[in-house]
Amino acid sequence: MKEYEIIVVGGGHAGCEAALASARIGHSTLLVTGNIKNIATMPCNPSIGGSAKGIIVREIDALGGEMGINADKTLIQMKMLNSSKGPSVHSLRAQADKITYPQEMLKTLKKQKNLDLLEGMVEDLIVKNKEVKGIILSDDTKISSQTVILTTGTYLKSDILRGSKRTRSGPHGENPSLHLSDNLKKYGFEILRLKTGTPPRIERSSIDFSQTKREDGDKIPYTFSHDISPIYDVNRQEPCYLTYTNENTHKIILDNLSKSSMYGGLNDIKGVGPRYCPSIEDKVTRFRDKERHQLFLEPESLYYDDIYLQGFSTSMPIDIQEKMVHSLKGLENAKILRYAYAIEYDAIYPTQINASLETKILKNLFTAGQINGTSGYEEAACQGLIAGINASRKIEGNKPLILKRNEAYIGVLIDDLVTKGTIEPYRMLTSRAEYRLLLRHDNADLRLREYGYQVGLISEERHQKFLEYCHQIEKLKQKLLTLKLTPSIEVNSILEKLNSTPLKDGITIYELLKRTEITIELLIKNNLLSLDYPKKVMNEVEIQIKYDGYIKKVEREAEKMLKNESKQIPIDIDYSKIKNLASEARQKLEKIRPASIGQASRISGVNPADISILTIYLRKNYNE
Repeated sequence: MKEYEIIVVGGGHAGCEAALASARIGHSTLLVTGNIKNIATMPCNPSIGGSAKGIIVREIDALGGEMGINADKTLIQMKMLNSSKGPSVHSLRAQADKITYPQEMLKTLKKQKNLDLLEGMVEDLIVKNKEVKGIILSDDTKISSQTVILTTGTYLKSDILRGSKRTRSGPHGENPSLHLSDNLKKYGFEILRLKTGTPPRIERSSIDFSQTKREDGDKIPYTFSHDISPIYDVNRQEPCYLTYTNENTHKIILDNLSKSSMYGGLNDIKGVGPRYCPSIEDKVTRFRDKERHQLFLEPESLYYDDIYLQGFSTSMPIDIQEKMVHSLKGLENAKILRYAYAIEYDAIYPTQINASLETKILKNLFTAGQINGTSGYEEAACQGLIAGINASRKIEGNKPLILKRNEAYIGVLIDDLVTKGTIEPYRMLTSRAEYRLLLRHDNADLRLREYGYQVGLISEERHQKFLEYCHQIEKLKQKLLTLKLTPSIEVNSILEKLNSTPLKDGITIYELLKRTEITIELLIKNNLLSLDYPKKVMNEVEIQIKYDGYIKKVEREAEKMLKNESKQIPIDIDYSKIKNLASEARQKLEKIRPASIGQASRISGVNPADISILTIYLRKNYNE
């Protein structure tokens, strides 16, 4: 069989990005998946983006990935979350069509040069001297490659859990991978058991929407992609609907708690569920003082009538699910088309991978997505993209692309995984990013597009377009520094109308825009300013001006962090020789083997005193 430079195992969101990245960079790539029909499917929520996640999608696009473009082509509703708040928390969320999203992604994969697709189940790796040399399929077929990227999702020894029933199965009722995680254990990987779940799907015609609250998409068109214009009609978006649990729902759950797989229905569950996407049983038991919990009724596709009951994930048996759903307002006569379930699966402890996403245990093996302990399509896709880039760069003999915490949410996510690890499915949250004012929705291309160009995923045409955008931003900022307003009856009258302080002296437009209540749009509307720039350019300039002081403060904080990141720790350091290190710190440092003082300082159990001792030791023994 043909030999490949890169083999990607798994066709979910991580696998698609990894395979496209490596093929587009120019490397012969094979994507192996159990069922080609399930490529890029959405077994859970029919959405792309959300709080923090939407910014990740923008970052994927800035680097040259596909998720944002595909979501823009297939969305049925779009919203900008937190639009009434500051720009650091603005984030897009799209309802994606569950039929067309995977169809469009499959079309893209099939058209991609240097990329082959193969149906098969990978059960082992070809390993020689702790280096991966290819894969072994369940029928013993061996395929050689220079690198392998594992993006196995929830398929490693996965079990569907519902009530007291455990069924060995992956999502969609597909066959799981039965032996790969055991073989990874054989090679020295520490395996982690995790759990996630999905809610029931309801027949649209059986819901009384008059008893719910309608939630429409925004009237302003948006895109995840930095390069294409919106192609959807804002007036023809599919609505979502809001309903709530109630006292009766909670009583049904509490009375039957022992029947839930997670609360007694099954006694052999080892997997830990996602803290920030809990089952409805978890919500009701953990927050007993809450009278109700919010639920969204979300359309899955324009091509069928399933409604996704977001927030109602459960592992209750079928008969109890019926009672729970029928207790909800508007769903008293609801017909359940597909019942909820939990799924338990194997992953690896992510501290066993480097920031490049190459594993520490086996050379030339990269991992991305839920196998690394994350939860969510966006978290998976961004890891797949980075793995595809870095597998390519390893083949080329180039240094890996490692994004810093002040450069991208992707950098925060990967650093959290490889430094802190996780014992539950990791979900990206705005609060995880200490430099979130720098990591905004609006500036993802300004932060990352140059990297995308350097690694070979952004074409010359797209790069030139980006450079022109940067030039226009600087040109407009300089213009606003020179344009002045002087006090006059007319000017002050307009400012008072805008609830702004009248002028006593002349002021530049740049300085005037620092006032919270003043915007470029208002100045133009009131004939105090005339500009001929794209709206995107004006919006970016306005954010940079208004938050200039805050941004500079955060940048100074980031510079301090970067100094510690530049203090490298030799890979062969012997921590047993460092006197006075706390035993916990020594153990954690030995296990994780951080690449820098900065990374070491973020390890749980490593205290400032330990960092000081380590820094002095490096200075004395390595001249660091």
